[in-house]
Amino acid sequence: MAPRPEHFDAIIVGSGFGGSVMCYRLAEAGLRVCLLERGKVYPPGSFPRSPYEMRHNFWDPAHGLHGLFNIWSFRGLGGVVASGLGGGSLVYANVLLRKDEHTFVREDLAAGGYEHWPVTREQLELHYDQVEEMLRPQRLPVDFEPYRSTPKTRAMRHAAERLGQEWFLPPLAVTFGNPGEVPHPGEPLREPSPNLHGRSRLTCRMCGECNLGCNYGSKNSLDYTYLSAAKRHGADLRSRCEVMSLRPRAEGGYAVAYVDHGGTEEGAPPTSEPPRRTLTATRLILAAGTFGTNHLLLRNRRSFPRLSRKLGTRFCGNGDLLGLVVRCMDSGSGTPRPRMLDGGNGPVITSTLRYPDSLEGGGGRGFYLQDAGHPELFNWLYEVRHPLKTALRSLQLAGHLAKVWLGLERDSDICAELAEALGSGLESATSMALLGMGRDVPDGRLRMTRGGKMALQWSPRASAAYFRHLRHAMEDVAEALEGKLMHFPLTHLGHVITVHPLGGCPMARHRDEGVVDANGEVFGYPGLYVADGSVMPGPVGPNPALTIAALADRFAESLLARRPIRLPTSPEAVA
Repeated sequence: MAPRPEHFDAIIVGSGFGGSVMCYRLAEAGLRVCLLERGKVYPPGSFPRSPYEMRHNFWDPAHGLHGLFNIWSFRGLGGVVASGLGGGSLVYANVLLRKDEHTFVREDLAAGGYEHWPVTREQLELHYDQVEEMLRPQRLPVDFEPYRSTPKTRAMRHAAERLGQEWFLPPLAVTFGNPGEVPHPGEPLREPSPNLHGRSRLTCRMCGECNLGCNYGSKNSLDYTYLSAAKRHGADLRSRCEVMSLRPRAEGGYAVAYVDHGGTEEGAPPTSEPPRRTLTATRLILAAGTFGTNHLLLRNRRSFPRLSRKLGTRFCGNGDLLGLVVRCMDSGSGTPRPRMLDGGNGPVITSTLRYPDSLEGGGGRGFYLQDAGHPELFNWLYEVRHPLKTALRSLQLAGHLAKVWLGLERDSDICAELAEALGSGLESATSMALLGMGRDVPDGRLRMTRGGKMALQWSPRASAAYFRHLRHAMEDVAEALEGKLMHFPLTHLGHVITVHPLGGCPMARHRDEGVVDANGEVFGYPGLYVADGSVMPGPVGPNPALTIAALADRFAESLLARRPIRLPTSPEAVA
């Protein structure tokens, strides 16, 4: 006889902002919890940087790729999400902002409305507080050197003042300095308890590599916070475990089957099928991210016939739009000179411009603009994007060297020639990315094709006024900085890139409106929860990480307040 599957009080699929919070809260309450994460563990110093490492830093196990980045491409929209223990916190830009109170809208869905939030800001306030206490956010300490001289931060403040817009330093889940001490980059970070990696960490080194994974442990990502705490409370954290199927059990609870990639060699397609394992649990929490959770439920829909027909609906990209401000100048002293932005100096995001919903021409949907820094690697790539110019400078250097070697040039000091060959560097130094986000219309739908692939029906048409206004605001910022705004090529083709996909399993009052209730429990399936960005019935507006975590904290509290659950035996349940 086959051995009986290992049983838990709760199985959690995914370790992002929803899964990690649920894992900690349930383990803290004494439940036996197993968390399944498809990606790897990333201790300090393990995030790829070299071209060879980056070549393998994508997620596609069928082709031997078990890396950090999972890129989705649909018609009209592309999405970038993460795969690793800690989920999106490993590569997000650290911003922790609360959803504005007035954006918890309650539109009439039967009369053509798009979103109805069954929770309020007031109901989330305590949960926001609890998440912030765990993630310990700090603002960029601009009162101290070297943080005071962060060029892109000063530039954003200058643009806000010229445009009359609100500017502020957002809370960041980054440690710039130990509590009670003067902040300084690269200092040993003191933690009250060891983290799950058993490794030391440093305060922020201002390297702009947040979105590639922080190799210094300066980010207060979920592996250092919630997951480390969950592990101390006995949670079973299993990485490289990719969930493939799930189903309700006749005797109650749920069964989860996953592929164990732990023994698979990376870098080449697998030569044999990795082992499959099955676990059971009284409660199942899906927190695999918007794309991951929707994909799992759509693929396993036959096992859940009572699922709402609204599965896959109300998708949006949280209004994400990316722009690039280039060749900025500063004429403040009377003589125009290059405005140094130095995008590689500091954390990725340091400051925010907030545009209210009431702004004229915005269609009643406000947005946020943030400076988007980047690693110095991108500055090098940007400077050599014109191969002909680079080649000509190199030829000039080669010509001078040839004259020296042939004795035709007496000056053998070639430092000036080397500097000239590198170019001025001003193209990258005076450029900066802008990240816009806000309240687009959640009218997209995820579905499965006949070939078993996930597809998205989405168009920016319904949000045309919003995106147009956001582009104009970016152009205004570029003009205030005496630069030029460049949109990424795909944007001109009506293709949007989002790093904040939301929806597909929207919260609602009943199953005719959505997939889960206000406590994250799936309609028709007691003990089955969803706790990630897919439960959003509409856009969050600002960076959604804090709201996802606060909702998960609320869901955990509701789950713990209930008695043990047993599903009724029914013909549709599979033993």
